[in-house]
Amino acid sequence: MTDYKKFLEELLTATAQNGASDLHCSPGNYPVLRIDDRLITLSNQPILDNSTLEGLASEILGDRKQRFVSEKELDFAFQSNTGQRFRVHTYQTMGGYAVTMRLVPGEIRTPEELQLPPIVKIFSKLSQGLVLVVGPNGHGKSTTLASLINEINKERAEKIITIEDPIEYIFSPNKSIIDQREVYRDTLSFNKALRSTFRENADVIMIGELRDYETMSTAVRAAETGHLVLSSIHTNSASQTIERIIDSFPPNQQMQIRSQLANTLSGIVSQRLIPRIQGGLIPAVEVMIATSAVRNLVRENKPRQIDLVIETGQEVGMISMDRSLADLVRRKEITLERAEFYSSNPQIIRNHGI
Repeated sequence: MTDYKKFLEELLTATAQNGASDLHCSPGNYPVLRIDDRLITLSNQPILDNSTLEGLASEILGDRKQRFVSEKELDFAFQSNTGQRFRVHTYQTMGGYAVTMRLVPGEIRTPEELQLPPIVKIFSKLSQGLVLVVGPNGHGKSTTLASLINEINKERAEKIITIEDPIEYIFSPNKSIIDQREVYRDTLSFNKALRSTFRENADVIMIGELRDYETMSTAVRAAETGHLVLSSIHTNSASQTIERIIDSFPPNQQMQIRSQLANTLSGIVSQRLIPRIQGGLIPAVEVMIATSAVRNLVRENKPRQIDLVIETGQEVGMISMDRSLADLVRRKEITLERAEFYSSNPQIIRNHGI
């Protein structure tokens, strides 16, 4: 009989030792690691069959198995015997089990260590407003949010509430009080937990993800009432983020949310993790700061014009994605081909002097 616990620990140790971000276990495949955005097969391990995957999944799920059987997919956090922490997604495929595990670094790195533009740190110094970190899945949004929250923790005495599904980074209180709440374990939903923060005397609220308009509405209201709210959305740019939020609301509420968003939005950080020439990943980052021009465009329902404001807003610290990509090419961090792949307009990159 296979020792699934031992096999799991072998796979998780290989994930950490190889510097992988993710471990993929799917039926009919070898275990696969994602390293620097490339999939690497662990061909020294057996091909995974349904029986082995069910054993592995059961080992990871523990007492969550019944809920998984009922819901068919499940997100949660898992800690290995050696102390590594993983964000886990279990799901079914063709009637069998599959698992994706993302390694969560033990240390929360500073914005400087993450190679984020220095201007990003200004968002950790705010006392109220709405700050969003956006980008595709797997491009470091949670890591950037954790970094900003930890900057506040190190510098100010605040009451911080996080609402996550699942909890990824574990914060150690420094100057701040930090209460971390996990959806389904500590609360029934993002929105219910968010509404509760009004009674919990929070100064700073971190929401893992804005998934629906009810949560978006409550988040904006929290920012309106004097809280600093930080969250993430799976969008590709600042302008698209604003469109996504507004379009999530019923038509008869869109004028109101535009007005609220115009008053509360402080900034949007959009990022991509791009393979470096020398190995590893480096962020390309768009930074939008909510100036009066940005607020007016939100209020007037002209979010697409925000792209031009960002492109011409260098004097206040704004950075366009294309400018960020061009800078990485100039510094020989990434190839021109990579920059053009991630650019919305490759000609702009060439115009920046590449």
